[in-house]
Amino acid sequence: MNQYEKMWQDLGLDVNLHNDLLKSISRTYQETVGAQKKRPEGMKYFDNMVHESHGGRVKEIIDAKNKGKKMIGTFCIYVPEEIALAVDVIPVALCGGTQFSIPYAESLFPRAICPLIKSTLGLAFSKTCPYAPIKNMAVGETTCDGKKKTWEILAGKVNFHVMEVPQKKEPIDIELWRQAVAEFQKKMEELSGNKLESRNLTQAIKVMNEKRKALLKLAELRKSDPPPISGLDALLVMQVALIDDPIRFTTNLNRLNAELEERMKKGISPFPKGVKRIMVSGCPAVIGNWKIHSLIENAGACIVTDETCTGSRYFENLIEETTEDLTAQVNAIADRYLKINCACFTPNQERIEGVVNKAQEYKVDGVVQYVLQYCHGYNIEAIRVDAALKSVNIPALKIETDYSEEDIGPLRTRIEAFLERLR
Repeated sequence: MNQYEKMWQDLGLDVNLHNDLLKSISRTYQETVGAQKKRPEGMKYFDNMVHESHGGRVKEIIDAKNKGKKMIGTFCIYVPEEIALAVDVIPVALCGGTQFSIPYAESLFPRAICPLIKSTLGLAFSKTCPYAPIKNMAVGETTCDGKKKTWEILAGKVNFHVMEVPQKKEPIDIELWRQAVAEFQKKMEELSGNKLESRNLTQAIKVMNEKRKALLKLAELRKSDPPPISGLDALLVMQVALIDDPIRFTTNLNRLNAELEERMKKGISPFPKGVKRIMVSGCPAVIGNWKIHSLIENAGACIVTDETCTGSRYFENLIEETTEDLTAQVNAIADRYLKINCACFTPNQERIEGVVNKAQEYKVDGVVQYVLQYCHGYNIEAIRVDAALKSVNIPALKIETDYSEEDIGPLRTRIEAFLERLR
């Protein structure tokens, strides 16, 4: 019997089905992440965090709640974690990356919607998500039509707050977003019973800035030839970043970064020098989803950067730490989060230019545009991204897929043909 089964029973989970879910994720993990060679020792912490994501981490949050803290479940990196942390609220990403739970969502929702939405909802509907019963509030946002209409259905069933992300970045949109962040602040104050104070917010900003600096350092180390870490392991680090305690995460990532610097000095890498360098751009890949990264690197290339929400979008741009004026601090937080270049914006020249600049900065040989099935924003924007990359002679391949294993064979063939073209 798993040591956490009593906890899962108390949370109202379907324990037998939940065990089947964990077996499914474990199998996928072993066939992808676990099958790699020459992994850094420091990855053991992140491996363990994935394995404990439904166990030890859940217990840790329950213990914190028993001491008065609250927890919110998030679905997007636009939710300002600094504000939540400053009033003793724990933010945890609820997104699902497994095919296992999708049929449970399709009993209510249309099949022709984003697999990320279906996987997340399926975990809740099948009573296999341990975070669903312990969260005090869920926080959604308006980054796509699928999510917006889903929130309408969920809002009547759980304590739910929706942040309105504008569709442009003009002055009027900046003001709209600042108001949305101010409203989120009020919701967090009401939920926690704590008033947001400048000194606490200053500390939370420092915590998150240190976390981003550690992730920026990891990104910098991946520029080397060959990189000291695989793109698949770097993805795993990012996936853990969305659920882990930020201070503990940063401490362990700094240790990993120090090890990677030593590996670089000794010439230790999972790849040979001169390996073909790939950037993955587009949709996020959350825990349970290691499919595309594994296929690319098993084909002999190395992913050196991710222009995704489980990549550079999460950690780019620090927040000013000097001001002690609360309104100015909240506005600075809002402005930082609005710099995230999601495909929901129009026009979206900042993202187009950002993709090209990042591809050149990391000296990539090619770009794989990763599009989750039915994600129209990234799928249509891929046309402009492809044209921009062509203008600077960087080849690109668009892959549209879901979480299933049915298309692995054809995808492997397409990826291998793309890499052969690069050679």
